Amino acid sequence: MVTNHDRWMVSYADFITLLFAFFVVMYSISSVNEGKYKTLSDSLGDAFSNKEQQDNQPDSIQVGTLPTTVQPIPLENVATVDNEKRRELSEEILIERRQLSEVSDQFEQVLAPFIDEKLVSVKKNDYWIELEMNSEMLFFSGDAELSKKALPVLQKIVGVINPLPNMINIEGHTDNIPIDNLKFRSNWDLSSARATSVVHEFVKEGVSPPRLSAIGYGEFHPIGDNKLEDGRFKNRRVVLVIMSQAFARYGANDEERAKLLNLVPTGTTVGQP
Repeated sequence: MVTNHDRWMVSYADFITLLFAFFVVMYSISSVNEGKYKTLSDSLGDAFSNKEQQDNQPDSIQVGTLPTTVQPIPLENVATVDNEKRRELSEEILIERRQLSEVSDQFEQVLAPFIDEKLVSVKKNDYWIELEMNSEMLFFSGDAELSKKALPVLQKIVGVINPLPNMINIEGHTDNIPIDNLKFRSNWDLSSARATSVVHEFVKEGVSPPRLSAIGYGEFHPIGDNKLEDGRFKNRRVVLVIMSQAFARYGANDEERAKLLNLVPTGTTVGQP
């Protein structure tokens, strides 16, 4: 009996053929044409769908009455409406806002020469006005005594603010160069003394004292770079702030402030008279 030792070649050839077929299939899968794939997918979808069967089916007979869809009735949210009304500004504060805007324009007119020389600037806000005056125009260096050239300027300012009821803050500011002499221990003392001098002059010119306050900030609120002379020049200033009655601490009591802002005073329930 003769043994055939070459039978392994048949199995090997089958294995190679299958391996080749496997790689051909893998290659064909990896390079699917998108257009052809979409066409095939649509065809298969149409073939297996039951669209035609559904189209040929008779309409179903409705048994009973159709359910009624209940539309929700929009209800006015009373709390939200009240909150919206409270956010609206009262007529009084709108009038005051217009008055402040007019006062700002008056300042720009009467102080125009000093504004041109950059000694005075006016900044408008809905609820206050800032009139910024450079200290060089009001005081000698290191002193809190008003100079003679400051008096005509302050008199023009008084002419604008006197008819108003608004509270006025006078703020003193300095540069960061330390001061320590017999009169002033620090820039805080100097800035406070300068603000107080302006307050005294306003009172002398007829401004009601309860409307005025003097505040010293020293060097701690600069508007310029204290490393530069020009920056230090800007920082040495006195700022007059005319406050809205609704926001000034002593401008109005709680009830008056609530009326100005159209708010309900503390302790009052919304809806109560």
